[in-house]
Amino acid sequence: MDSGEDTHPKTASRFGAKTITTIAAFALAAVMLYFSLRGIEWGQVGRLLRGAKPLNVALCCLLATVALYLRAFRWRILLTAETAIGIAIAFWATAAGYFGNNFLPARAGEFVRTFMISSRTALSKTYVLTTAFAERAADGIALVVITGIVLLVIPGKTPWLANASKGFAVIGIAGVLFIGLLPRLENLALAILARLPVSERIRDRLAHTLEHGLRGLRSFHDGRRLAGFIALTVVIWCLDATSAVIGGNALGLKMTFPMAFILIAVIGLGSALPSAPGYVGVYQFVCATVLVPFGLSKTDAIAFSFFAQALSYFVIGIWGAVGFLQYRKLHAPARQAEIAAEVPVST
Repeated sequence: MDSGEDTHPKTASRFGAKTITTIAAFALAAVMLYFSLRGIEWGQVGRLLRGAKPLNVALCCLLATVALYLRAFRWRILLTAETAIGIAIAFWATAAGYFGNNFLPARAGEFVRTFMISSRTALSKTYVLTTAFAERAADGIALVVITGIVLLVIPGKTPWLANASKGFAVIGIAGVLFIGLLPRLENLALAILARLPVSERIRDRLAHTLEHGLRGLRSFHDGRRLAGFIALTVVIWCLDATSAVIGGNALGLKMTFPMAFILIAVIGLGSALPSAPGYVGVYQFVCATVLVPFGLSKTDAIAFSFFAQALSYFVIGIWGAVGFLQYRKLHAPARQAEIAAEVPVST
């Protein structure tokens, strides 16, 4: 009875927080869409999309698939710091996670892929989720570096981004320090935790969560593992930029690599905002804001945003759906065994 009374307010609180976040995400998407789509020549958008070159579209799909596989392989580098994990499990979980981010609000895909990995391995959910968020943080740091390099090559094109990148650089440095230093302060954190005025049960639960979370961050502390992670990050973002250039050319738009790198960097950094499924609104606003200073019309930028998002939905939709099916296929025997163990044997 007491436990029910304890958990009900927590459940209600989590539900309320999730509802507020979802409402904020859709409200932000609506505002961004309103400002992005004003004055658009919809006839021209339709002509550009209908005229997309099939060979370029197919090549974009191939590059997106390769990039997804490399993202799974990169995440696996962090996960295998604790235990061996097959690339197939990591790939299907990654695909399902990106599927969740495209079709569910509040980046729910991170929890989807965390649950899929933890249910198929001995890794705790806290450890897996920490590696997932640390991977995202590392991507943010990489995007800040990319933005800084590109702005050195093409100064003056986007002064607002040059100013904003200074703030992002500070955040990026803080992220590096957080990942690098926090695991070394475990004893201090446990000492502080021991002094908290909470029950022993809560203290043990917090200590367990802290331990597994720090182990997730500590996966970056191996030199070879970190070098492999950084190398794959460079390759992945180069593939994404190449796909953006080929996608622009598919629509007959002049998309250069500096434009593509800045675009994917700002989209990546913008994904930290509360967003609707698939970053609808955020994607359109970023494309219109970034591409217009480079000479594209707002209509062209919006057409590209629709093309790129549709491509993402298609590729991630296929691999993510297969990922969910693979998970159910692999999980079914284990679940049946659990059910069988719970059924009493009649005599």
